[in-house]
Amino acid sequence: MTLGTNLLLFLAAASVIAAVPGPGIFYVAARTLSGGRKAGIASTFGTALGGLVHVIAGALGVSAIILASAELFTALKFAGALYLVWLGVRTFREGRQTMPEAVNPVGAAQAFREGVLVEALNPKTAAFFLAFIPQFIEPAGGHPALQFIALGLISVALNTLADVVVVMMAATARHGLVRRPQLLQRLRQGSGLFIAGLGISLALVRRPAN
Repeated sequence: MTLGTNLLLFLAAASVIAAVPGPGIFYVAARTLSGGRKAGIASTFGTALGGLVHVIAGALGVSAIILASAELFTALKFAGALYLVWLGVRTFREGRQTMPEAVNPVGAAQAFREGVLVEALNPKTAAFFLAFIPQFIEPAGGHPALQFIALGLISVALNTLADVVVVMMAATARHGLVRRPQLLQRLRQGSGLFIAGLGISLALVRRPAN
């Protein structure tokens, strides 16, 4: 296949994958319901930056080394899982408080940092990039590492676009719930439980077979 054909196939496959609801979409939706649109957008760009970490690491072979070592994979897996559980518990506890009308810059900055850590500490993202992207690299095109980065950037951009759409939808739903504070607080607590659940599911991920 030519490089152009590979790119078209990659765009089609990556677009479908980006549109399928996954942990990233559920995470930014939960953060939006909990903290509002600004927090949701901030967490979206945070997860995008965290995804870029895996793209660069995959191109350099670092992710392959992590996935080849049971000890390193387990350490990264549980680090990400524990962080998500902690984040979920904190969000649940914050859900008991009165919901502010807007998210201040500090909250948005914190949501961004948390998004970076959540995605960067997720070994499932590393496994996905290493399993998916190499199928569309054209050896005859040369510079496989640069091809990996280019395709990874496209994948991250598509995922980010899907996340932004989800944030807008969740923010609209949240705005309509402001007049019902008790229900909104329950949704915030539910968001915290969901984030913690993502952490637990991450802890149960099996190491990819060699």
